[in-house]
Amino acid sequence: MEDIKQWYSTYPDHIPNEVVIPPISVPEMLQQTVQFYGNHEAVSFYSIRLTYNEIAKMVFAFASSLQQSGVQKGDRVAIMLPNCPQYIVSYFGALTAGAIVTQINPMLVERELEYIVNDSDSETIVVLDALYPRIKAIQLRTNLKNIITVSLQPSEKNQPEDYTFDRFLAKQTGQVFPVECEPEHDIAVLQYTGGTTGRSKGAMLSHKNIVANAVQSYEFFKDEIVLGKEKCLTVIPLFHVFGMSSCMNLSILCGNSMIMLPRFDLEEVLQTIKREQPSLFPGVPTMYVAITNHPNAEDYGIDSIRICNSGSAPMPVELLNEFERKTGAKILEGYGLSEASPTTHCNPAFEIRKPGTVGLGMPSTAYKIVDVGTGTQEVPIGKLGELIIKGPQVMKGYWNMPEETAVTLRNGWLFTGDIARMDKDGYLSIVDRKKDLIIASGYNIYPRDIEEVLYEHPSVQEAVVIGVPDQYRGETVKAFIVLKAGKTATSDEIILYCRQHLAAFKVPKYIDFKEALPKTNVGKILRRALRDETVKKH
Repeated sequence: MEDIKQWYSTYPDHIPNEVVIPPISVPEMLQQTVQFYGNHEAVSFYSIRLTYNEIAKMVFAFASSLQQSGVQKGDRVAIMLPNCPQYIVSYFGALTAGAIVTQINPMLVERELEYIVNDSDSETIVVLDALYPRIKAIQLRTNLKNIITVSLQPSEKNQPEDYTFDRFLAKQTGQVFPVECEPEHDIAVLQYTGGTTGRSKGAMLSHKNIVANAVQSYEFFKDEIVLGKEKCLTVIPLFHVFGMSSCMNLSILCGNSMIMLPRFDLEEVLQTIKREQPSLFPGVPTMYVAITNHPNAEDYGIDSIRICNSGSAPMPVELLNEFERKTGAKILEGYGLSEASPTTHCNPAFEIRKPGTVGLGMPSTAYKIVDVGTGTQEVPIGKLGELIIKGPQVMKGYWNMPEETAVTLRNGWLFTGDIARMDKDGYLSIVDRKKDLIIASGYNIYPRDIEEVLYEHPSVQEAVVIGVPDQYRGETVKAFIVLKAGKTATSDEIILYCRQHLAAFKVPKYIDFKEALPKTNVGKILRRALRDETVKKH
């Protein structure tokens, strides 16, 4: 199949079809920005304001302390933090020391956390102090050696016996031993995802992948971004690949400021908008829903926002129109996935937007719709098939999973598992998922994780989980359960059990008890039949 990119005809002359990816590491991207914008504000976090020069000094100190602690090139350093300045310092400090960053969602419970720490073989972790007991509970079953805690409310009380962030920085010697980096080959980040099947996998993102996606995004949006002048409201979590790329790395590439918040609290977000007047607001639809439905949203100066980059879940057209009416902003809905660092598509600011689509391919990104059966035949324009992608942002593969890598990466193409169609102008519409991934409020939820917990309940004989439409979250979780003979359980009991064993965003909202589950003739549960039945009921 040839790499034909017909959507390039939609690009204006000054937007390049192909971009030159500088042969630099991710830390070198930060260093270049420091040279040009060192005195510019890099981070605003409540009362804390840090320039790029100040961030760079802390990154250097963190890298030095890691090396003093025995961290060498290729070692994994896990980060389990909400948005805060220490996240940026840990991320770039680990990469400067030559380590690989393992991104961990702070909402994970012990069993989920233990799996990722062991799968990545992380020996160092930077964690919010409130989550410290969770780390200690699994430490003896892992290879964790260094635990560094971050407090967002400094206190001398109840300090852990391991390092606090400030004490760890004090270990530095003022020297960082240079680490040779081959951007195309060396891994920068393990971004855990469900991939196409089965258990969570670490997508190996190289330094080139991450730098490339920042450069591609800038070139695509450069009519809307003034270097060194923008303020980016950074409330999507940086542990999520969308936040990592669209908030942190794009801001750093451009020398812009990040207005950071550790969570999405509507009143706090509105007060922050009123005080800081951000111009850019990458987010997920649930955030825009909350702001749109606030009765006095216009009183908070939300018209300072010019561009909203919406991703991670479909954006309802009526929501898009209402949000734009209230703010005057443009919502540019896009598409990406962890395996592509993540951005591959977005509705352009330079051309017509087509609501209901995820827009055009990024520069240097090829994509096709192929037959679902073999993945070898390109389907006609307007027909459904599996979306496949090629570009410099596509991952190297899955960490220690060659078989899964071979299924997902074929002849240089990333097989996304998403069912899509393309129109004659190259605009892409995501229609369904070949994989059974559920996306709720931008979080990826993998049914198997929940099903494994449900099967451990003493009253459950069979269980299957699907995503169902939810006005606020986009999707939410519904579980179908067959009870063991002679056993009883209520919906409330099942939900309480799940809360004890799963992160809150994974807990089923709906429980449907069944006499039996539909199955194939070989006994495989027909998840799609349950999904179709649920759609008919609603």
